[in-house]
Amino acid sequence: MKNLVNLLLVLITFGLTPAQKLIHKEIFSPRMNKNIKTIIITPNIKPKETYKTVYILHGFSGNPDRLVKEDLPNLLDKAKTYNTIYILPDDNYSSWYVDSPLKKDSQYQTFIGKELVDYIDKNYPVKKEKKYRGILGWSMGGYGAVNIGVTYQDTFGIVGSSCGALDLKSIGKGYEQYKVNEVLGPLEKLDPKFLTDSKIEKMIGANQTYILDCGTEDQQMIMMNRKFHEKLVANKIQHLYTESLGGHTTEYWSRSLSDQLALFNKYFENK
Repeated sequence: MKNLVNLLLVLITFGLTPAQKLIHKEIFSPRMNKNIKTIIITPNIKPKETYKTVYILHGFSGNPDRLVKEDLPNLLDKAKTYNTIYILPDDNYSSWYVDSPLKKDSQYQTFIGKELVDYIDKNYPVKKEKKYRGILGWSMGGYGAVNIGVTYQDTFGIVGSSCGALDLKSIGKGYEQYKVNEVLGPLEKLDPKFLTDSKIEKMIGANQTYILDCGTEDQQMIMMNRKFHEKLVANKIQHLYTESLGGHTTEYWSRSLSDQLALFNKYFENK
């Protein structure tokens, strides 16, 4: 009886129907030789059906629990409405979702782009074609989503970034404030392959859909997003870029990511 009561409390707290699941998992990464905390949100899974998947990357200092409670508090409803499985990996606070040349236990690009996808494909009833799999994130997670999404262009069909940190060279004091130096080394010695600009050539002919946005009052990110958009235009890379009122705040990315997930769903439905 006690266990049943506890289960009902969880369902009520997160707005779940009994058939819907919010699953806390620790998924082992062979590359890093450790478990990574991950939240998996499913709709009402039905026999013999398969589902679209979207991997959502939180920003600097965030985590999957905060993502569900604050950053995208309507994500549970969206899983039901869009009939999609959402996967929310923890990046260990400030990994920047890269394969760090300095830390063997910080190889999050490989974990998310390869190991986590393999785990989800093996253990959940998902559509395995890239046209039914997306990745998006905000701020640090926007940087991670673009870089992982393009690197694994045969895995992800749609890539989204909200107020993404798309130019590590131009974040100034933020390079150390946000601990980029701890995973990639000093800015003056930064390997160009970690710059988002280095992915532009790979985006040409990648057969992917790209969605980018930023708030007009986001003083740190707005110019780098505008410049990245201009470079995509110059290289004739089809993408959707939008700006709207807002700063680098939870209110902004909660709204913009909700909009992006709606666009992700339209993309999936048209496939």
